[in-house]
Amino acid sequence: MTGARFSIGQVIHHRRFDYRGVVYDVDPCFMGSEEWYEQVARSRPPKDQPWYRVLVHDGTHETYVAERHLEEDEAGAEIRHPGLWQLFDAYQDGMYVSKRRVV
Repeated sequence: MTGARFSIGQVIHHRRFDYRGVVYDVDPCFMGSEEWYEQVARSRPPKDQPWYRVLVHDGTHETYVAERHLEEDEAGAEIRHPGLWQLFDAYQDGMYVSKRRVV
C-alpha cells in the first residue's frame, strides 16, 4: 500500500470521466464490497492503493474512485454540490477546510 496522494478538502479531476469534485474521505485501500467492485470498477483498479470518496461538482451524487483515475484539478474554481457545507467550513487557498477537526 502507498500513502494517499490527495487529501480531504482537495479539489480533483477524474481523468477517465472528466468531472471535477472534492475529496471528503480517503481509504488507504479499497473498502467496498466485492459485488460493487465487480459491477462498477470495470477497469479493475488496484485494491491495495488509496480510494477516495468524492462529491461531484454540479451533481447531487458522490463517487468512490481509485487513486489512479484522479489528478489535481487545474480549474482553480469552487465546487457546487448540495452536501458540501455539511462537510466543510470554508474554501481557502484552493482547498476546502473540513468540519472534522484533527486532534
